[in-house]
Amino acid sequence: MVTLGLVVAEFNASVTDRMAAAAREAAAERNVEIAAELSVPGAYDSPLAADRLARRDDVDAVSVVGAIVTGDTDHDRVIADATAKSLTEVSLDRDVPVTFGVSGPGQSGAEARERVEKGAEAVNAAVDMVETLV
Repeated sequence: MVTLGLVVAEFNASVTDRMAAAAREAAAERNVEIAAELSVPGAYDSPLAADRLARRDDVDAVSVVGAIVTGDTDHDRVIADATAKSLTEVSLDRDVPVTFGVSGPGQSGAEARERVEKGAEAVNAAVDMVETLV
């Protein structure tokens, strides 16, 4: 059985709560245990939490969910790029799959709400990676 860690960004909770629910549902459908779930303030804060979970002996992979929406500046792109790069580094440094279920940048709140399936996609990708790397 695959065991996951789940990191959920609280910023844009009206979206990320639904993404986390989709992630939990996908885990149940794939007979995957979520060993730990950590809430973080926003997507930018997720790499440290993902790293902590990836260090655990009882975690085979980590899925991160969050939503980054467009504002008045390019801040969303900066956050998304930094988050993606840092999560990739965690995965490579820990030799543990860390999947990016973060929607955005360049999306409105309405578009983010249409992309809640990213939570399930992150879990499915994590399980697939664990099975591939066995």
